[in-house]
This record gives sequence, C-alpha cells and structure tokens, in this order.
Amino acid sequence: MPDKGGLESVEASQRPDSQVRVFALPPRDGASPTSVVEGFLEALTSDDPSYAMARKYLTPKAAKEWRPGQETVVLADGPSARPASQQDGGDEGQSFKLSGQRVATVDRQQAYQPDSGQYEGNLHLSLVKTAKGDQWRIDDLPTGVVLGESDFQRIYQSVNKYYYAVDSVPDDAAARKQLVADPVFVRQWTDPLTETVKEVLAGPTRWLNPAVRTAFPTGAGLKKGVESLAPDDANKLTVPLNTQAETVTPTKCKEMAAQLLYSLRDLSSSSVSEVELKRADGRFMCALNESEADAFVAPRRSPVLDNQYFLDAKGRLVRMAGNSSSDREPAQVPGPLGEGVQSLRAVAVSRDQERGAGVSRDGRALYVASFVSSASLGDALVRSHAASEKDGLSTPSWDGRGDLWVADRDPKHPRLLVFEQGLGDHLREVTTEGLADGARIEAVKMSADGARIALLVKEKGTTSLRIGRVERDADRDGGVEFSVADLRVAAPEMEDVTAVSWAGGSRLVVVGREAGELQQMRYVQSDGSTPTGQALPGLTRVSEIAASEDDRLPLLAHSDDGIVRLPQGSAWQSVLKDGTAPVYPG
Repeated sequence: MPDKGGLESVEASQRPDSQVRVFALPPRDGASPTSVVEGFLEALTSDDPSYAMARKYLTPKAAKEWRPGQETVVLADGPSARPASQQDGGDEGQSFKLSGQRVATVDRQQAYQPDSGQYEGNLHLSLVKTAKGDQWRIDDLPTGVVLGESDFQRIYQSVNKYYYAVDSVPDDAAARKQLVADPVFVRQWTDPLTETVKEVLAGPTRWLNPAVRTAFPTGAGLKKGVESLAPDDANKLTVPLNTQAETVTPTKCKEMAAQLLYSLRDLSSSSVSEVELKRADGRFMCALNESEADAFVAPRRSPVLDNQYFLDAKGRLVRMAGNSSSDREPAQVPGPLGEGVQSLRAVAVSRDQERGAGVSRDGRALYVASFVSSASLGDALVRSHAASEKDGLSTPSWDGRGDLWVADRDPKHPRLLVFEQGLGDHLREVTTEGLADGARIEAVKMSADGARIALLVKEKGTTSLRIGRVERDADRDGGVEFSVADLRVAAPEMEDVTAVSWAGGSRLVVVGREAGELQQMRYVQSDGSTPTGQALPGLTRVSEIAASEDDRLPLLAHSDDGIVRLPQGSAWQSVLKDGTAPVYPG
C-alpha cells in the first residue's frame, strides 16, 4: 500500500464479466496417445460448431465418418479417460476407456432427455504416416460428442421453438390458434439466431410431433447459400426461403412468420420485432410484426393482468389483482364459490376468469360455477368413492381450450378425468400410458396450450414429476378420446416432489427435495433440463405453489406463514395468514 502521494479518481467499469470461450489447439508433433486423447476431449469443449480442430486428432477416415451432431452425451464431471490395456507393439495401436456419470443426452434434433447410470465408451488410436513422421491419431471413437455438464451449460442455451396445436382450430377458422413451446438447445456463442431459425424450419421434436403441426411445407428451409441471418436497424429480420417454401397461401405464410417471431422472442440475445419472409428469387412473401401476430395467434400473456385466487379460512374463494400491493385485503369472488355455498379445499379458475372449479372440503365432490352473483352451484360434476379424505379428488386444472382436468386418487379406482368445456355431461376418462402398476397420479397441472400435462406421480413411497403429451383422437361416436403418452421425468434429481406449477411456455416451478436434503424450490424445463441463473429464495414447508404464464407476476405459495407471494426482485411477502390453495387462472 502506498504511504504518501495524492488521491486520484478511477473510472470503475460497470461492464459485466465476459463469458469464457474455449478455442481448441491442434495436436502437437510426436504427442503420446494419452496427450492425443486429452487434446481431443478438450477440443470437444470448444465453441467451434464444426469441430474442425477436434477432427485433426482423428485419422482421415475417422474424421470423414464422424458425426458429432448425432448425439451429445452430458456427464456430471466430464469424461474420464484411462488406457484399456498395456500393449507392446505400436503397430497394434492403443485403446482407451471413457467413463463418467450420465446426466442427459441431447439427440440430433437438439432435444434434451435426462439420463442416468454409468457411461462407458472406447477410443482406439493408431499410428498415421505424415510429412513429420508417424503420429498417433484416433481411428475409432463413440458416436457424437461427450461433454461435462459445466461445459454443456457454457456452450449451449435452451430456446423455445413454437408450433401449432394440431386440433386447436381448423386452418380456415377465424379463432386464434394455440402455439406450443418445443424446447431445444442451440450454441449460444456462434449464431444462436440463425440456429434457432433453422431449428424451427426443421420441424418439431419427435416427442412433441404427434400433438402439433408446423405451417412450413415439407422440405422448407433457408435459401441455398444463406449461412447467417441478422435483423436490420428497425429490428426486422428478413428470412429468404428455398423453393419448397414458396407454394403457400397468404394465411399460411403469416402462420410461418408467427412461428419464427415467437421463437425468436424467447431468444434472450434477439431483438427481432418483425419477420419478413422472401422467396428464393428475392420476391416478397409476407411480413408480420408482434401486434399483427395477435390477430390469429392466442397471446401467451393476457392483456389484463391475471388475478390471484385462494381460499380463505372458511373455504370461500377470494381474489386479488395480480399487480396490487400485498397489504390489500382480498375480495370475495361473486357467485356460489365465493359465497361459501360449499366449503372448498382446492380450486381452479378458468383462463378467461369467468368460471371456477372447486373440490369440496372432504375431497369427494367436484363443482363448477360461474363468477356471477345470481349463479347457482348445481350438482357435482363427479364424486370420488375414496374412503379417506386425504385421497379423493386432486386440485383441478383448466387448459387454454376450456377443458377441465382432475385426478381421482381413490386407491381402489385411481383415474385421470377430463370434462370437455368444463361440462359434467362431457366426462372422459383419460388413458395414461407408461404408468407402472401401483403408481397413482397425485396432482395435475395443464399447460395453457393443452398439449402437455404435468403430473405428480406417487410410486413406491416417493412422488416424482412427469410430463406427458396430450393426444386427442376422434372416437366412434364423433366425440374426442383423450390420452396421455410418453411420460418423462422432468425433475430427476428430486427424490420427492411436493408441488408444481407451469411458469411459462416450457418452464415449471417445482417444490421438492433431493435425497437427504431439505425442501427447496426451483425452476425446471419441461424437457427435464434446469435453467441457469434462476435461483429462488427459500421458504419454510411449502405445500402448494402457483405461477402465472406472465413472468411479470409474482409467485404464490402456501407455507407455514399462510399465503405468501414473491414479486420480482423482492423477498417473500405475506398475503393472507389463514389462506390456502393459491392459484392463478389455469
């Protein structure tokens, strides 16, 4: 430290820390087999999407045949390499074993799938004659790429690409169409905007494909020779398409533009506010900005901020405006659910906020009523025959199509039910594929698009979060047959999940605990990945959680402190000490 001299002002930089980027190095001349293997694995962590430097560690034949985009295996701590055996003759080559703990697999469609278990792979090296003498090179290697989890999170980012629910409305209908989020991973330090456009054009992932459609014709893609896209100074992105994309109607063209526009809005580095599509010869096809997209696409955010709903100490439905202060008293909801005609223990509010569905205090009856003062409660839509009150009906959930979903947890007859348009005479029992014998659905949360469902499934004493694809098929009577297919685990690291709520197009907020750990709250993606940099402050003994599709609205929770909420950039605030069952519309 200086002990004399004057003071000088210093300009403190407020720029954020730059992101670490990795650039691969070529193999050294005369490198040992171990150095070649280590250099190759290091080259896989570079930001080069073509893996040009990594291919230098391979023999010419292996470099030509290697397909790094086929699969990416994500390991907890990266691959560990060790010699498979000690060999005497160099002519016979050298073998190495790769190992590690699996976390996930990303397929060629860039779709993330949680995975577990031990990974094992093999590398084989041989001597190759070069101008600088014989050099060790890899001549046999696993399919795709193997990365550590930290490197994967540094290189890739999750983006939502959007497709239309297959049966939302007919193509020629005037009603707005539902867009469904399909999360994939793109490289964040090369050209994520162009990669996102390419992913949208490539079509939906295999898991979501049966429930959605794309407006782009088969074979549609970027014009040949177009390698990079960028918006102009007015934030308009011009996308030149190939000839396969030209034979579409003006309405279909607008749908294509909307898919791109909404997908790019979810890309954090994108500022695109308008998309213009052009033919391969440069002629104009159509253009669409954000306000025009609302003409036929159901908006993801309500123009009116959602109310927050919960039950008071007497089991009556009350509400507060989503942007009101926490010290404001909640108001009783008009109609029988708010008047206390039937005491409730669980509730769901339709997405248009005109009706509510409530489960009776004993958990055995489900009612639907209008939010009109003169409305009557009417008969129960369904009754559970569960002997115990802790079983019975789950908290109901509305999708964006107006259908009401609920699980009957009667141990003797567990089932998943849906009421089309919330009507009792339109009851359907839903087939749920992939549930093991003895497994029971404990909770149901529908996505706004109605194409995906979040289920808490209890099996062998633990409760896990599963995401299923909702399929609707015509039955023999001209009605709709519902089924839930391809259940997949969305929070694999949690041993026991307590509560869940959708918090966006593909994001959910989950309350649960890992093995041997305390209860925690976190965001997860519907594909099972975990968003980075979205930590939530702790809360004691949370039994229920609610989030809005609009991320500007606070989280709601039921804890030891009653109903509390978490506004953006703030701490948890008390709302109603004796309240229960917090929900947003849905």
